[in-house]
Amino acid sequence: MKRALGALLALLVLAGGVIVALNLRGEDALDDAAPTSATAAPELVQRGEYLARAGNCMGCHTDRGGAPYAGGRGIDTPFGTIYSPNLTPDMATGLGSWSAGHFWRALHNGRSRDGRLLSPAFPYTSYTLVTRADSDALYAYLRSLPAVTQPNRPHAMRFPYGTQAALAVWRALYFKPEAHTPDASQTAAWNRGAYLVRGLGHCTACHGHRNALGATGGTLDLSGGLIPVQNWYAPSLSDPQEAGVSHWSPQETATLLKAGVSPRASVLGPMAEVVVGSTQHLRDDDLLAMAEYLRSLPPTRSRVTRLEGPAPDLARGAKLYGLHCAGCHGEKGEGAKGIYPALAGNRAVTMATPANLVRVLMEGGFTPSTAGNPRPFGMPPFAGVLGDDDIAALLSHVRSAWGNQAAPVSAFEVSRYRER
Repeated sequence: MKRALGALLALLVLAGGVIVALNLRGEDALDDAAPTSATAAPELVQRGEYLARAGNCMGCHTDRGGAPYAGGRGIDTPFGTIYSPNLTPDMATGLGSWSAGHFWRALHNGRSRDGRLLSPAFPYTSYTLVTRADSDALYAYLRSLPAVTQPNRPHAMRFPYGTQAALAVWRALYFKPEAHTPDASQTAAWNRGAYLVRGLGHCTACHGHRNALGATGGTLDLSGGLIPVQNWYAPSLSDPQEAGVSHWSPQETATLLKAGVSPRASVLGPMAEVVVGSTQHLRDDDLLAMAEYLRSLPPTRSRVTRLEGPAPDLARGAKLYGLHCAGCHGEKGEGAKGIYPALAGNRAVTMATPANLVRVLMEGGFTPSTAGNPRPFGMPPFAGVLGDDDIAALLSHVRSAWGNQAAPVSAFEVSRYRER
């Protein structure tokens, strides 16, 4: 018995040592000199502001109605709620006491100023690819902001997910610091696009397939996935049946990222927020670089699991479509060019998962207001008008009419995706 207990204890010690060692991978000597009061060069601050837009940092670090970058926004996860921290240079509650080295370590290694492990809800799994030069520019920009005294809210995570021990195990399994290494066989534009998509843009945070512990397949995983809690589906960026753009021109892809609409598609839901807060502000050369990288992704098939249910009433769905939808989208799903999208031949309609169709019917559909789309047309919400059976019948009709060939939608699926 004593031998067994001793062996178990030794095994636990060994496992703990391995976990510690894995969590220290890629740790460089920390440049933790106290921040100086010297003002950073204006061009460095300007560059940092642009990079903050590319990373859409304000989107998470600004609470609704709150001061920019002062944190406090709740981010719901399957494991509890994470509250974004204050990034303004306030000494007591923000980054005022952080050095450039501390900030770099947060991005590259996922550690706070005091060495605590950060939750991967902060996408350091992607930001680890950000260069030290870009990290320093971001730091300079954040240091230039007005200081806002706003204490950080403690996370509301279910035990044990928010503990340092649990984070250490998660990181040992799923995180290793990386560096962006240009591919000599590709163009400079392709490498720039890869850096933006995989690093600052952290596209895999939404478009990656997540396992039961919330981990994706890494920065190369753009195979699509259901956004936790929100019940919006971020389509695969490599599947031509979903959001793959290998058959698009670079300009078509860049236009969609810039304006939120293009002759081929439009963005809704969480992606509309990304366009408003981030991609519409990027330079055309960076958008074209992102397009070149996305167009080069090898075609894949998304991994969507459907839920079986009773067959819906297609005749009822056709009637509901004529009553609620045909006035804008047309009797044959042809839409109105530049105003209402066509539903016939629309891959957003025929994707394997109907999650986004359910969300649009519930919440309404609104493309982002941008310089290229200043007065977007919208679709009203039908949450108070249509029940689960109605929505299942209507969507099943749309997914099988006018040449569309997609599986029907069950009321059970609607119930799953209806609620956040």
